[in-house]
Amino acid sequence: MTAWLVASAIGVLTACGVWLTLRLRTFDVVLGLTLLSYAVNVFIFVMGRLAFGAPPILGPGVPATLAHYADPLPQALVLTAIVISFAMTALVLVLAGKARFVNDSDACDAEASDDRSADAEPPR
Repeated sequence: MTAWLVASAIGVLTACGVWLTLRLRTFDVVLGLTLLSYAVNVFIFVMGRLAFGAPPILGPGVPATLAHYADPLPQALVLTAIVISFAMTALVLVLAGKARFVNDSDACDAEASDDRSADAEPPR
């Protein structure tokens, strides 16, 4: 039951992320990329086995084949991915804000207008 619930959550996050990424507004694209990164992080975390209440380090005298333990490698990978995705989200938000004020539009396919350069006098 737990595996089905986690797989469904990953599927919903991926579907919503793809749908938002294909929209034409910059905030929707940023939100979609964030949801996709959450889906990938949960997927990586689940690939290390779902072990509730299991220790990440084995005690002395317990053979590794008989013990039920949590794998610490996916946890470390997900923590690193969270930090990197937070930094990239902040960078993309700053770039989207700059593009919003330069283009006077929130659309992803907006082009910079040349109206300002046409009104200016040529340099002497």
